Amino acid sequence: MSERILATNKQAFFDYEILEKIEAGLVLTGQEVKSVKAGHLSLSGTYVVIHKNQAFLTNCLISPYQYAGLLPSYKPDASRKLLLHKSEITKLIGLSQQKGLTFIPIKVYIKHGWIKLEFAVAKGKKKFDKRQSIKKHDDARRTEKELSIKN
Repeated sequence: MSERILATNKQAFFDYEILEKIEAGLVLTGQEVKSVKAGHLSLSGTYVVIHKNQAFLTNCLISPYQYAGLLPSYKPDASRKLLLHKSEITKLIGLSQQKGLTFIPIKVYIKHGWIKLEFAVAKGKKKFDKRQSIKKHDDARRTEKELSIKN
């Protein structure tokens, strides 16, 4: 599988409990594709919404491509349509009606020449869950450091 990761949302794994991952295609213009491939994409604060039986990536910032020239009508934070099957969208509509579940983008990558978005069905973590995650991460780092010192 030829896959090149363009952007990740590491904060999503800290703030949310990931229940299920879903892959979708992104509808982009030509200059947006070039900008994303150049790494000018931000996933911080983004989310996926379902509106009129279509899925949209909202609050995603894609900077204008620097070599595209002047584009007066371009909106860097416009909502972008996601390409999903109807059965996937109906499943997501059912999940969105459950209390406490949200759709959070995890990463944007290129797969076989197409720009894909991986997003997750997630449940928000409580403050004590976040503390446990930090403690587990610190313990793992400490153990790894001790093992590397001994070897």
